[in-house]
Amino acid sequence: MIHDTVTQGSRTQAQRTAATRAKLLDAAVDTLVELGYSGTSTHGIAKRAGVSRGAQLHHFPTKEALVVAAVEHLVDKRLVEILEAEPDPELGIETLMDAFSGPLFDAALELWVAARTDPALHAAMIPLERKVSDALRVGMLEIMGGRLSPEAIDLSIELARGLAVSALMRTPESDREFRERLLPAWKALVMQ
Repeated sequence: MIHDTVTQGSRTQAQRTAATRAKLLDAAVDTLVELGYSGTSTHGIAKRAGVSRGAQLHHFPTKEALVVAAVEHLVDKRLVEILEAEPDPELGIETLMDAFSGPLFDAALELWVAARTDPALHAAMIPLERKVSDALRVGMLEIMGGRLSPEAIDLSIELARGLAVSALMRTPESDREFRERLLPAWKALVMQ
C-alpha cells in the first residue's frame, strides 16, 4: 500500500519531461510577445520558465528550435480550441480572422519578421509555416464544409493574415469599422 502511494504521488520521467518542455514553450511565447524576437534569449526563457539552462539546452539546443517549437505548440493548442468550439459555418470567416489575433499571431509575426534576415530561423520556419497553413486549411474545411473551394480557403487565409498585419496600424475602433465594411465583400467574393 505504501508503494502505491509513492508511485501515485511521484511523476514519471516522461511526465517531468513534458512539464519542463511545456514551461519552456509557454515562457518562449510570453517572451516573444513581450520582448520581440531580438529581445528573446534562451537564457531569459529558461529563467522565466524556472528551469536550468542545462535543461533548456537538453530540450532545445538553439534559440531557433525553441521559439519555433513554442509557436508550433501554440498553433496546435489554438486549432484544438477552434475545432472543439464547433464554430458556426455562418461565422467561418470571422473564426479565421480570430485565428490571426492574440499571442499566437503576435509571436508568429515576430518570427516572420526576424526570419527575413536570419537564415537559420528562416530554415526552421519553413516546416512550421507549412504546418500552420495546413492546420488553417483543415480547420476551415471542418468549419465550412463544402461552402468554400480550396482556392477560396487559401485566399481567405491570406486575406486574414494581411488584415491582421494592417490592423497593427489601426485603432481598435477603426479596425472594427474596417472589418465591418470589408467582411461582406470578402464573403461575397469567396462563398459558393
